[in-house]
Amino acid sequence: SFGSICFGSLLVTIVQTLRQMVQNERNNRNKNLVLLCIAQCILACIQSIMEYFNKWAFIYVGLYGYSYLEAGKNVMTLFQAKGFSTIITDNLVNNALNMVCAIIGLLAGIVGMIAGANDKDMFVGIPPESGIYIGYLIGFIVGLVISSITLSVVASSVNTVIVCFAEGPAEFKANHPELSQKMNEAWQKAYPGLEIRQ
Repeated sequence: SFGSICFGSLLVTIVQTLRQMVQNERNNRNKNLVLLCIAQCILACIQSIMEYFNKWAFIYVGLYGYSYLEAGKNVMTLFQAKGFSTIITDNLVNNALNMVCAIIGLLAGIVGMIAGANDKDMFVGIPPESGIYIGYLIGFIVGLVISSITLSVVASSVNTVIVCFAEGPAEFKANHPELSQKMNEAWQKAYPGLEIRQ
């Protein structure tokens, strides 16, 4: 399964490299700016689709050990067969986690600003009044990066729960009837006309 993850990452990297090559040509004021703009737009769309596809395929690779392409095909077939196509496009967990990361970054920036204000020698060669802003910027970046890495585990866990719930709602109901009922009720509130297919 490690090979499957590497293969999926390789595909995204190839598209990113092609996008960068097109961007470099655009920056060099090539004569075909319109064609390069169209190519860059198409590659950006392909990259977005591949990254979205990767997220769900990697979960299937981790759960069942399929190859990357087989996992991607199977998970999308699962979502279409069970009626989960809507829920995966409306997944708001990432938005909530991004907001939490931004708040943590802001709070860490304030801590950095306080540290920069209290220790005038923290940033050698920089005027003391600038130390506050630099302390804030460093604190913000560190807080944002650390919280993003930490909360990516939560996002992956939620995505895995969605895949497992789609894969076996009957097993989930048999093993965890209260949680299953809560998820079904939440599903009906969010998507009143959509039935979860067994």
